[in-house]
Amino acid sequence: MSTTTEAGHDRPEPDLSVIVGERRHLTNLAYRLLGSLAEAEDAVQETYARWYAMSGPQQRAIDSPGAWLTTVAGRICLDQLGSARARRERYVGEWVPEPLPDRTEWFSGREGGDGADPADRITLDESVNMAFLVVLESMTPAERVAFILHDVFRYPFGEVAEIVGRTPAACRQLASSARRRVADARVPAVPVAGQAGLVRHFKEAWEARDIRALVGLLAPDATMTADGGGLVGAALRPVEGSERIAQYLITIADRAPGLTLLERTVNGLPGLVAQHSGSTVTVAAIGIADGRVARIWAVRNPEKLGAWTVDGAS
Repeated sequence: MSTTTEAGHDRPEPDLSVIVGERRHLTNLAYRLLGSLAEAEDAVQETYARWYAMSGPQQRAIDSPGAWLTTVAGRICLDQLGSARARRERYVGEWVPEPLPDRTEWFSGREGGDGADPADRITLDESVNMAFLVVLESMTPAERVAFILHDVFRYPFGEVAEIVGRTPAACRQLASSARRRVADARVPAVPVAGQAGLVRHFKEAWEARDIRALVGLLAPDATMTADGGGLVGAALRPVEGSERIAQYLITIADRAPGLTLLERTVNGLPGLVAQHSGSTVTVAAIGIADGRVARIWAVRNPEKLGAWTVDGAS
């Protein structure tokens, strides 16, 4: 991705609106690469800091500021993914990507917030549903970056190579390997209306503490993964099997009287939000296969729930 010329003294200043206008694209890219809106925004902020740290002649020497910003953001994310592996080895319990709400469910007026809707920054498509993000977590940093840049954002491998620091042929192999991981994990798509109906039945069975109904709605080999980050109570390991999950959910309901369950869109698909005393305490993304709930990703870490709370904290 060649973005710099030998001399830029005679060029006009780069259009500030064009530079600022790249923020949404960069945030979309960084969220898919990192699985965290907070980390994505930090990466984008660092990208802009590097841009504004350059002198005027250096900025003018860049052929394509947008391509330059993407290259820098991609490299920052690649570095963060490498260090994230070490951090997650020390993470308390399971790590689940940060959940995102639908545009209509974002508390833009929260006190101390910037009023920005994440849907204005993150495009909610199949590349941000929780199942897809979890598969991305199984990839090496280089695989993830090559795959997202090429398969999701349609960058040619020549440009991907400059970001990843590999040859185009190597990047093609990385993307191919990542593609196989995605294909192996993919389940047949379920119409959103069908998913919403199943989630509603699941919510009603949970509210009624109907363990038999819950077991019937769960796949026999279903898995529930909870992320408390060591900050709140959560199962440290995945809960497996329909009966164990149903019993776990009933126990939670019994221990938290007054828990309110809400049907919400989580990363573009029907999910559930649990509130207690008016505060969001859990956001659950739900994966469906063969007409039953096959996966539940329950995010309880309050540091990942800022987008779901009125005051930015649960």
